[in-house]
Amino acid sequence: MADTKDPENTLIIDSTKGRIVIGLRPDLAPNHVARIKTLARANFYDGVKFHRVIDGFMAQTGCPHGTGTGGSDHENLTAEFNDEPHVRGVCSMARAQAPNSANSQFFIVFDDATFLDRQYTVWGKVIEGMDVVDKINKGEPPASPDAMTTVRVAADVG
Repeated sequence: MADTKDPENTLIIDSTKGRIVIGLRPDLAPNHVARIKTLARANFYDGVKFHRVIDGFMAQTGCPHGTGTGGSDHENLTAEFNDEPHVRGVCSMARAQAPNSANSQFFIVFDDATFLDRQYTVWGKVIEGMDVVDKINKGEPPASPDAMTTVRVAADVG
């Protein structure tokens, strides 16, 4: 298990490919981190598929329908764009064309994607299990999509 110096700001994703541990960054995007934790604590992400996985770019998840068309029952978030670069392992919120349309969907970057900088809200980074992210089945959508089996805040895991 990763070194969780701050369990309240560590997200544990168990997936069909293995465990991914994300260090949350409330210093960059406090409202987005709060939303991710709220949804994790409500088991919203359990069983949700990685519906859009582009080799060399990113793996996207967080749609309850598994299609990229849905979100949670919570209102959309106001953007918290920041200067954190979109580099390998960064977790950022997906959104529609409108800047303030992020809700529950997010993506993990496979490789540097700095063209996304200051246009999408970075809220965390993979601190363990990037090798697991690399193994997620690719496709738009993948023929056989992987899923997050459980998503928990480390502070809640006994």
